[in-house]
Parts: sequence; C-alpha cells; structure tokens
Amino acid sequence: MTLTASAKCCSLLLAGVCLVLPPSLRAQTIPKDQLIAMTAEWKGPRLPDGRPNVADEILKRMEHVTIEEAWATLRGQKYTTQFEDGDEFEQGRWEILHADQAIVGRALTATYAPARPDVQQYIDQQGKQAGRSGPPNTWPIDMLQPGDVYVADGFGKIADGTLIGDRLGNTIYANSGNGVVFDGSARDLEGLEEIDGFNAFLRAWHPSYIQNMMLVGLNTPTRIGSVTAMPGDVVLAKREGVVFIPAHLAEQVVDESERTRVRDAFAHAMVGNGTYTAGQMDTKWTEEIQKNFVSWVQSNSQRLQDELGVARETIDALLQGRP
Repeated sequence: MTLTASAKCCSLLLAGVCLVLPPSLRAQTIPKDQLIAMTAEWKGPRLPDGRPNVADEILKRMEHVTIEEAWATLRGQKYTTQFEDGDEFEQGRWEILHADQAIVGRALTATYAPARPDVQQYIDQQGKQAGRSGPPNTWPIDMLQPGDVYVADGFGKIADGTLIGDRLGNTIYANSGNGVVFDGSARDLEGLEEIDGFNAFLRAWHPSYIQNMMLVGLNTPTRIGSVTAMPGDVVLAKREGVVFIPAHLAEQVVDESERTRVRDAFAHAMVGNGTYTAGQMDTKWTEEIQKNFVSWVQSNSQRLQDELGVARETIDALLQGRP
C-alpha cells in the first residue's frame, strides 16, 4: 500500500494494518501480500484473496478430529490460545444451533465495532467505489466460497447485534455449504433451524435487527473470545467449543488424530477381550504388542476407514511402522 493510500484509510487499526476497504482492494481490507506474510508458514495453494487454501480432503478428515486431539497437537506446537469454550462470554458458553453437528471449514473473518457516523460514511463510500452492493454486514457473506466458515467478532453485542437472520443464513449456506461462528448474536432461530446442513455457534439469540454496528475489518486477523483467528484458519467447532487451527498445522492435526484414534481402538479391543491389561496399553508398548497392533490394523483396515474415518495413507503408514 502506498503512503497516499494509507493516508486515506481511517484511523481504526488492527495488527497495524488498515481496516477499511480501499477502492483497489475489493476482496479484503489488508493487501494480499500482507495476508500472505502473516500466514507465511503455509506453503500450499491459496485462494484468490490470499487465504491459505487447505485441501477439501483435510477438511473432510478434520470432521472426525476431537477437540482434545486438536488442542493437544496445537499445544505441542506452542499454539496455546487457539481454543474458545465460550467462558469469555458474559452469558457463559456457546449457543449452538445443532449441538450434535460439527462445523469444519476455512475461516473468512469479519470485525465489527460500535458505529459512528463519520467512519460509517467513509466505509459506505469505499464500498460504493469498490462496486459492493447491499449493507456492509452482507459484504463478508458475498465473499464466501464453498468450504468457508463465516467467523465474526461482533464485540459481544446481543440486542441490536444480530449479524444474520434466516435470509442471510440461507445465503451463507448457498455460498459456502457451511455455518458461522460469531462473538455476537443472530435472529430467526426457527428459520435457521430449517436450513439443512447449516449450523451456528454464537453468544445468544435475539429478535432485534442489527443497528449501530459497522464493519471495520474484512478478511483480517480478528478476535473470538480469547483467540486470535486468522483468515484461512481451519475452524473446528464441536459441543466443547471452537478450535482455530493455523492452516500450516491442519494436516498434522488430522494425521496425529487418526493415529491416536487407531491406537485407542486397538487398546479398547485388547482390554475388552482380555488380551492385555489397561496398564499394558497405557505404557510404552512392547515389541510383541506392537506386532499384534500391526496385525490388528491390517485385519481391521476397512472398518477403520468406514467407521472411524481414518485415511488410507494413515493406515498404510502404521502398517509400515512409520512414526
């Protein structure tokens, strides 16, 4: 961004970058090269807006990962604040539209702030020059691509802080085939429940409509409770809470989860049939146990894929004794 362009940006800053959309940046509110620099550890392909494009196959495998498994891998890599269980919210834990349905996908982020007329006027002008249609709270929704999760910091506002209702919920699902994670509220609970496959993690439901809020960040780093969420993070939301997984660690998370899943299944089977004791399974395995494990994996490989969602490559690696 040139000095001239920077001078035109509003004074609201996040992570030292301009928040409001310059005319030349139609997809996001930070330059693409800055987003790439912030996520430099990702070495794979990227979406047109610069976000890491974690493969659909990894997202599919992520659906079977538990919150505990993801947390353990991230903590081992010194990412210690990636989990949010809702306790940062004054009202307590998450409100979940479908508690038995996970949300998995790539984060597309938005940040809202209390409105003020001068800044809102600037935002509206920039949106008009960029060819955007509709009010600013629809702009993130227009950007959604298949596999995205709409992640928004609504600064915890409940009354008059409803970021979506059932109309926008239908558009979100049509664009992404996915759901939302909001530090904010939503309306039209009954209508949203009727969208097959859509899910929402948020602070509360409220019948009001959005007022006195402005969009100050789009596809920028944002905060959800105690977590910094980056555009392109893999969102894993289940009943316990939400984990934001840096894109470059997503494959490691699913690999380690699958290995743990297979070893746990073997241990449960062996303790259940009396072959080994719980103590033998919970300590370092002997060479004999390891051989029996490989034999068991080979005999149960199809079940491990069909019932536990373990990838074929993980099974092959275990059969070959690769760590």
